[in-house]
Amino acid sequence: MSTDEESPFSDLEASLKKSAAALREADVPFLLGGSLASWARGGPETRHDLDLMLKPEDIDRAVEALGAAGMRFEDPPEEWLVKVWDGETLVDLIHHPKGTPVDDALIERGEVMSVLGMEMRVMALEDVLVTKLMALDEHSLRYESLLAISRALRERIDWKDVRARTTESVWARAFFVMLEGLGILPEASPSTGGRDTRVRVLTQPGSAAANVG
Repeated sequence: MSTDEESPFSDLEASLKKSAAALREADVPFLLGGSLASWARGGPETRHDLDLMLKPEDIDRAVEALGAAGMRFEDPPEEWLVKVWDGETLVDLIHHPKGTPVDDALIERGEVMSVLGMEMRVMALEDVLVTKLMALDEHSLRYESLLAISRALRERIDWKDVRARTTESVWARAFFVMLEGLGILPEASPSTGGRDTRVRVLTQPGSAAANVG
């Protein structure tokens, strides 16, 4: 998500229906992403903006289709998305999320679901979490929605996959520590990577050094 402002959920529903219909009519493939992708599977309700994932080469056609449906285009300074406004409701068209490319493989991993009476592809939960975790940095460190999704849908998520794909992020690693501490996930087995983990105890000069196994 790119904003902290909230919209009535009914407005998000209406904008999703309008956007999905316009993109389908223009034959533009997309995924429902962000927190709405978890909501569609029984996760927590969201009141933030609407995230649609599109391949970079399809952005211009998407903007044209949504503009024809009465939405207003905005070109933000960020290079990983463009925005359209449906009245007061923001729709983010995300083409370069951090952590995974938007390509045919990502779209194919999405699950075809009935959302608000319309069939559409919904981003895989693992991909939702990877993109959210990889977007965290010290200036934007919000774990609330991630914790809510994890609590609600933990049994449906391939946590091994998510952990492996986000291990380079210190913020993602910290998130897994939180999940384990809160009992949402079992604690990972400690791994030493084959290193000698004996504690070497320093003694006074003249004494024998002791190794504690």
